[in-house]
Amino acid sequence: MIVPMTTSSDLSKVASVEWLRTCFAEGVVHDASVKESGAAEPLTPAAVLVPIILRQQAPTVLLTRRTDHLHHHPGQVSFPGGRVEAGDMSPIDTALRETEEEIGLVRDKVELLGCLPQYRTGTGFDVTPVVGLVSPPFDLVLDAFEVAEAFEVPLSFLLDSANHRLHSVEVRGVNREYYAMPYGDYFIWGATAGMLVSLHRFLRR
Repeated sequence: MIVPMTTSSDLSKVASVEWLRTCFAEGVVHDASVKESGAAEPLTPAAVLVPIILRQQAPTVLLTRRTDHLHHHPGQVSFPGGRVEAGDMSPIDTALRETEEEIGLVRDKVELLGCLPQYRTGTGFDVTPVVGLVSPPFDLVLDAFEVAEAFEVPLSFLLDSANHRLHSVEVRGVNREYYAMPYGDYFIWGATAGMLVSLHRFLRR
């Protein structure tokens, strides 16, 4: 489901696929990782795919909603991905493997652009966000155990800083800040929103 949204005029160039490719081809992603306030050590390596769908009208980002019974982040909006396993060749391999397992999007449909800075979560994960372009048509087969649904949000909405809301909450006596991007019936927040803010900053540099 895609809910039409009005976005600021300075984001009009987002519609250019070549602009996205150029940003990653010419840009250098900083080595410094992004760390959530309250992030713990040690951290478990993980990776996610940030799938930008090349819809004819305008690019979108494919997101998932996790099932309510999962131990980690139940019911939350997330990117497809998971922890690095012994057989994975790289974080990119992890992201592509997990995407195939969770939503059935095969790696041959993904044009890799590059990786954003690692994102360290308060729940103990060191996440590598892998950005890729996906050209329709494609079929999704959701893993019913892990994924409740998959949906798309306009890329222009997610890159508009007016939609980036900073929240804070006290957890066990420690104040933690996190980003949120409410979109229709979906509440995009935490690590997912944080990585989208990281993408926004990278493309605006």
